[in-house]
Amino acid sequence: MGYRNLLECVRDLEAQKELVRIDDPIDPHLEMAEIQRRVFRAGGPALLFTCPKDCHFPMLGNLFGTMERMRYLFRDTLEGVKRLMKIKVDPLDLLRRPMTYLGVPLMAWHSLPKRVKRGPVLEFQTTIDQLPQLKSWPDDGGAYITLPQVYTEDLRNPGLMRSNLGMYRVQLSGNQYERNREVGLHYQIHRGIGMHHAAALELKKPLRVNVFVGGPPAMAVAAVMPLPEGLSELTFAGALGGHRVRMVTVGEKLPIHAEADFCISGYIDPGRQLPEGPFGDHLGYYSLAHDFPVMIVERVYHRKDAIWPFTVVGRPPQEDSMFGALIHELAEPIIPGTIAGVRAVHAVEAAGVHPLLLAIGSERYVPYAGRQRPRELLTQSNALLGQGQLSLAKYLLIVAGEDNPQLDVRNVRDFFRHLLERVDWRRDMHFQTCTTIDTLDYSGDGLNQGSKVVVAAAGAPLRTLPVELDSSLTLPEDLGFRRPMVSLPGILVVEGPAWKERGAGSGERGAGSREQGADRAVERFCLTMNRRDAINNFPLVVVVDRSEFAALSLDNFLWTTFTRSNPATDIYGIDAFIRDKHWGCFGSVVIDARTKPHHAPPLIEDPGVTRRVDALAAPGGPLHGMF
Repeated sequence: MGYRNLLECVRDLEAQKELVRIDDPIDPHLEMAEIQRRVFRAGGPALLFTCPKDCHFPMLGNLFGTMERMRYLFRDTLEGVKRLMKIKVDPLDLLRRPMTYLGVPLMAWHSLPKRVKRGPVLEFQTTIDQLPQLKSWPDDGGAYITLPQVYTEDLRNPGLMRSNLGMYRVQLSGNQYERNREVGLHYQIHRGIGMHHAAALELKKPLRVNVFVGGPPAMAVAAVMPLPEGLSELTFAGALGGHRVRMVTVGEKLPIHAEADFCISGYIDPGRQLPEGPFGDHLGYYSLAHDFPVMIVERVYHRKDAIWPFTVVGRPPQEDSMFGALIHELAEPIIPGTIAGVRAVHAVEAAGVHPLLLAIGSERYVPYAGRQRPRELLTQSNALLGQGQLSLAKYLLIVAGEDNPQLDVRNVRDFFRHLLERVDWRRDMHFQTCTTIDTLDYSGDGLNQGSKVVVAAAGAPLRTLPVELDSSLTLPEDLGFRRPMVSLPGILVVEGPAWKERGAGSGERGAGSREQGADRAVERFCLTMNRRDAINNFPLVVVVDRSEFAALSLDNFLWTTFTRSNPATDIYGIDAFIRDKHWGCFGSVVIDARTKPHHAPPLIEDPGVTRRVDALAAPGGPLHGMF
């Protein structure tokens, strides 16, 4: 049941023809990442690069590249884990359906980590510069570990059952890091390691850290799983992997995962930070260089025949999208038991996950009312925005399930149609300003700073959504607005003029705020209209740099709209008003999703590397037929 280590997994996938060995020398500098991205897009196999240039450790990519392979990896345990999670939310279900939970006691036993005195990971030692130096995008600040499992414990309350295992990227080279002695450790807000780091700073002590790479696939999934605070990811990894996680005790230092392929052992220097980044990230842009903690490296261990797994992130979907899909599959059944009235949630991958969260709730406050309006949905929205990583949602769109019991939160097109048929812009948009957003989202006022908006819709439809342009629709072309296109029913994308600052003194990030000389073009656009104009047949209008690109596909629309806008600064309205501190409008809502100077640059592949990969995929090349 399950894999005890990564080598077992590789051999099994190769036997199932789900893995291909590539024995030609492939460069980890950009080349390997572009190959991985292309094979992922083609739905291809896992890739074992046996001869990476300038490195003697084989590298494994695209391991989690399809949901079919993901489910195969955990074929013996996936359903049991779902049942185990269900019990935690609804213990009485065990009494109602005892036969369903026959395998749960064994799975619960597997979830208990086990201390041991030795393990394969400690067989050999090396140095940071001998590890694979993967660089994924041309402007990355150096080489990175992209599938790390970062292990820490709370200095005030240590122990395996209270530990944290998270996937926080690690920069191995570049910037100001001292070679072989220092690496960068980047973690975003609302992560478990942050609480451990805060405790260490309070005690004025170093925070010991072990970075595991490899091991059974369940460890990587556990590192990204958003578990409740205080619940160790080691327990989840044991249940999903079908084996107790064996942790080696090394003197007074942190335990080390016995079956990991690599372990970097050290500590965070409590008094130092260094610039980390840039890094091509999963929103499709570079996260820029910012000061983050520095990890002092004491030892680098590896097992015999160690394999270095990696992934590549970028504009979604990428391989990490499969992690999100698996998390949804595991967590979806427990949502109704976690937040009263919430039936389903969906963090939209194409929009970068945190920028857009869709939810179906319940509207039961006044069931006898003749005409429903959002009431209970607003309390459910507050609960969602206070729930773990869901709190990082920037746009939360929520509707009442009673209005359409068949509505599927994963059907994004249908969800938008349902919401836009019912939303009343005079009352249904609720802002949170001066708050936190995702660390990787550069649409706001600064690092981790921005705004949120909740759009809640309930009741009978208010309008029929247009699906094509009306000949009477006009735009203020003299202001630079042109090329209107229908993206989705009721959604119009309009090409606007390039964003321009008003005045000087706004060179740093945050220049897009209205207080710092923001461009007023979209505001003027709205002022040229009134609620009787034909454009208001489209309840949502999005101003973009290129309307043809944004309207080309649903993914393009979602990515452009929700990664390039900050609600409080970029949402406008036709015939807008403020009443009792509430903002609303009588006409269309207009989102300014143009590129602004403070946005991070988008990811673009290196043309020379693209040509080399094309040659590798040509007839007779080692990659021919893969994509």
